[in-house]
Amino acid sequence: MSEKVKIHIDGKEITTEKGRNLMLVAKENGIFIPSLCYYEHIDPPLGSCRVCTCKINGKFGPACTEKVEDGLEVEVNTEMLRDTRKALVEMMFAEGNHVCPACEKSGECDLQHMGYELGISSIRFPHLFKDRVIDYKPSRIVMEHNRCIKCLRCVVDVLTNDGKRVFNYQDRGNETFVGVDYTQEARLSDEEVLRAMKICPTGAIIVRGVSLSEPFGERKFDHSTASVNKTTHPIKELQNSKPREKKRIATVSLAGCFGCHMSMLDIDTDLLDVIELVSFDKSPLTDIKEFSNRCHIGLIEGGCCNSENIETLRKFREHCDILVAMGECAVWGGLPSMRNSIPLGECLEEAYLNSVTNDISSQVIPYHEDLPKILDKVYGCNDIVKIDYFIPGCPPDASHIWKVVKNLLWGDEYSILYSEFKYD
Repeated sequence: MSEKVKIHIDGKEITTEKGRNLMLVAKENGIFIPSLCYYEHIDPPLGSCRVCTCKINGKFGPACTEKVEDGLEVEVNTEMLRDTRKALVEMMFAEGNHVCPACEKSGECDLQHMGYELGISSIRFPHLFKDRVIDYKPSRIVMEHNRCIKCLRCVVDVLTNDGKRVFNYQDRGNETFVGVDYTQEARLSDEEVLRAMKICPTGAIIVRGVSLSEPFGERKFDHSTASVNKTTHPIKELQNSKPREKKRIATVSLAGCFGCHMSMLDIDTDLLDVIELVSFDKSPLTDIKEFSNRCHIGLIEGGCCNSENIETLRKFREHCDILVAMGECAVWGGLPSMRNSIPLGECLEEAYLNSVTNDISSQVIPYHEDLPKILDKVYGCNDIVKIDYFIPGCPPDASHIWKVVKNLLWGDEYSILYSEFKYD
C-alpha cells in the first residue's frame, strides 16, 4: 500500500500518496496550476514552459516535475506568481507570430486558452515579428514555425512504430527550432498524424486537408465550466439604474477593417437607447470630421500603418480623457501586422509590381506628397501614444465593449463572461 502523506497547497491541507505528481494532486483537489507542456502520460515531465512555476518549500520551481512528499508546502496563487505566469505567456505571444484570427487552431489552442485564464488583454513586451519559414516539405503535415513554442511535446511523444523520432530540435539557443524528419513523418499512419496535430498546444503542426474548425461556441475553449451562460444586457442595465450624466464619446478606425465598429452596432435597435446616455463626437458613426468638444472617452479601432494614422491617434490622445484600444489591431497590430516580418520594400513590390492582377501599364508604386507615408511596420496604438485600457478580440463582443464603456464612464461594476473574452 502506498504511503500516505500530508501536504499544504495555498494553506489547504491535502492527504495523498507519496511520490505522486504535484500537478495531478492539485487538479484532483480543485486547484488549477496552468501549464503548456505537461501531459500526464509523458514521464519524466518535460518542464519546458515553466508556466506552472510555484513556490515549493520556499523555492521557485515547476510544479510538473515535483513529486509530493510529507510536509510539502506549496504556494500557487500569490500575486507575484500570477504575474510571473502572465509574463511567461506574454513573452510567448511576443516572440511568436501568433495571429489568432488567422490560425487553424483558434479556439482549440492551449496557449490562447492560457491567455484567457490569466486575463491577458495586452502584453508588456514588444513583438519581435521574426521572419520564420513555414515548412511545406513534409508529405502529410505543414510545420508552422511562427506558432511553435518549443514545448518538446512532439519531440518526445510522436514516434514511429519502431520508436524513431519524427520531430527533433535543431540549432541552439535562441535559434532553436523543431525540425521534421521527412522520412519518418511519411511512415506515420493517419491516426498518428492527427494525434501529432492534437498533442501540439498551438497551431504549429497542421495536417494537410484536415480542418479543426468548429462553430464559435462549440470549440474547446469557448466556455469555461465556471462561466455564467446567462448574459445581462449592458444597455438595459444603464437605463434601469439611477439617472446618468450624459457623456461624450469619440471613435475612429485606423489600420483595421471596421469590424469593431460593426460589433458596436450589434446591439441593433438598442443603439437608440445608447444615444440617450452618450453623444458621439468625432466618429464614423456621426461623420463628424474634427473634434467639436473634449470627449470623456475615445475608442480606437485599428493600428498605425501610415503617417495619417499617427496624426489621428495623437489628436485623439489630446482630445480624450480616456483612450481605449478596441480590438486586436489596435492592441498590437492584428492581421495587418502580418506584413511586419517582411521588409516594406518587398511588400510594396509584391502589391504593385509583381501582382498578377495588376495592369502591366500601371505597374508603379504610387507616390505623391498628398498620400500618407507608409510606415516600416504596423504599430499597436500603445507604441505611439499612451493607451489607458485594452479590449482584445477580432472583433470584441458588443456586450464586452459596452460593459467596459459603462464601467469607465460611470464606475459601474461588471463581469466579463468567459465567452466574451476572446482574441479572435
